[in-house]
Amino acid sequence: MSGERARGGREALRLTRRAPAKINLFLHIVGRRGDGYHRLESLVAFTDIGDGLSVERAPELSLVVQGPFAEALNATSGHDANLVMRAARSLQARTGATQGARLVLDKELPVASGIGGGSSDAAAALHLLNGLWALGLAETALAQIGLMLGSDLPVCLRGRTAFVSGVGEVVEDCGRLPALFLVLVNPGQGLATPEVYRAFSASGALDGSPARAFPKGPWADELALIAMLKETRNDLEAPAIALCPAIAQVLKALGAQEGCALARMSGSGATCFGIFPGRAAAERAARALARAEPAWWVKPARLFASGTAASS
Repeated sequence: MSGERARGGREALRLTRRAPAKINLFLHIVGRRGDGYHRLESLVAFTDIGDGLSVERAPELSLVVQGPFAEALNATSGHDANLVMRAARSLQARTGATQGARLVLDKELPVASGIGGGSSDAAAALHLLNGLWALGLAETALAQIGLMLGSDLPVCLRGRTAFVSGVGEVVEDCGRLPALFLVLVNPGQGLATPEVYRAFSASGALDGSPARAFPKGPWADELALIAMLKETRNDLEAPAIALCPAIAQVLKALGAQEGCALARMSGSGATCFGIFPGRAAAERAARALARAEPAWWVKPARLFASGTAASS
């Protein structure tokens, strides 16, 4: 988090924070609660690319959305339904805060794309407003508010590599990740998470098998981490492909790039990632994919082990 101070050393009036893209390196559905929510296990990490959010003092709450995906966000949900505004209003309601704020969201990530854009934006809003309004809430208290908005909020509030379980409320720190370079690809199609989960349930894929224990790091090197990931999967990949066949094309194109060690969908899709042996290989693959499929959103990225992207 960074702040800009008024002249004379007064309290910061404008605070900014990165809202990094979240990657589910694997995602296993391991059960279903009586209330219908699915229990999961996932290794989650964050990248050096994402949205940006700033907040400053104002009489009322307001949100300005700008950037390449601003129009898509506004068309999908509108300002009032946007998770950033919902997070701000939930924080007011929980704490009784009466202050306002002007929020400006730079929307760089695709909407409804499985990389936690909305959740990461909302997490950034909770952190920033907690500071701007001097509420002093601990991360655990923010996580309780966040979980009411979505299952990705607790880990996005933590903002560092973690194992996530339950319905998203159990977040455990794990060992630092070795350097991993990715290419993120979205075919230009959004997927609603509830629809993907409904398709998963309808498929009958959940067999009730007990959760499998995976090492929680540290890993000796990237080869050890990739070897572990190859024994895992994303259980939402097949139902997502049934709803959005372009995901299969993306995975095939990623896997065909030189040096790609693993191609997988993140979250509920439709964004997929490929793991590459270094920055240069990832950038070459990204250029090749962008040339071949100019309508796709293609970005090289690096994973952060400790959430430094969120606080930069």
